[in-house]
Amino acid sequence: MDKGRFAPSPTGRMHLGNLFCALLSWLSAKSKGGEWLLRIEDIDPARSRKEFADLLMDDLHWLGLEWDGAPVIQSQRTDIYEHYFRQLQARGLTYPCYCTRADLLATQAPHESDGRVVYKGTCRHLPPQPGRQGAMRLIVPDRDMHCTDGHYGDYMVNLSSHVGDFIIRRKDGAWAYQLAVVIDDALMGVTEVVRGRDLLLSSPQQTYVADLLGFPHPQFIHHPLLCNDEGQRLSKRDRSLDMAALRQHYNASQLIGWLAFLAGIAPTPDAVSAKALLPYFSWEKVPKQDITVGENIHS
Repeated sequence: MDKGRFAPSPTGRMHLGNLFCALLSWLSAKSKGGEWLLRIEDIDPARSRKEFADLLMDDLHWLGLEWDGAPVIQSQRTDIYEHYFRQLQARGLTYPCYCTRADLLATQAPHESDGRVVYKGTCRHLPPQPGRQGAMRLIVPDRDMHCTDGHYGDYMVNLSSHVGDFIIRRKDGAWAYQLAVVIDDALMGVTEVVRGRDLLLSSPQQTYVADLLGFPHPQFIHHPLLCNDEGQRLSKRDRSLDMAALRQHYNASQLIGWLAFLAGIAPTPDAVSAKALLPYFSWEKVPKQDITVGENIHS
């Protein structure tokens, strides 16, 4: 059976961009008769809050985007990540890194707009450093990785020059995004991953990790980003478009209708339920270019 998933981080209230991803992911899975799973990606203890997780689940219920089964909570799966990390470590594929820049953001999805930097392997050949605690990086080969995206098509990435050795465990022990999501998607049986196009470069990284661990590859499908008037992708900083503000001014059907119109699924932004959109959903209708949204539904 096809299985999609939605995997938000509970570091703030969901915003319109999160809802756009959730709706497309739900429609893509459900239009094929598949399941839609929910995973709470709360592996960053400094930023994640249970109250945000509770709010995002309430928001999904309110929107009519119901998930199948119990939510998977990443913070409850540390022993699982440790097991697979030890496998990589035993094969000599990891090393401690004492550089600090990317370490702080390693548990977060590495959006291209965040100014990601390719790591040049500075610490790869350092001798042991007794008494120093480093982040753990995964060694990548000088290899071209071919990827086929379900919406943007084929592209090629060289793991060494475009990605570099990447962090899989933070210096403080927190598990990094690129390791945890691969393990979770495989063990949850996820066959389809829908997310924003700024995560295109995560696909080759995650495919590489999956290959090392003997996991199957899900189908990656990336969608255009919703952007503010300055051309920046929406984030939790855009408070006028977060769910607290949106639920004060619009009902669920109005929001779903607006998002469906932005996605090219509906010809007008009229109110509609998510279920009513299922017969009309197709990735061919979804634009590839990013979409600018104003602060009001009909702007």
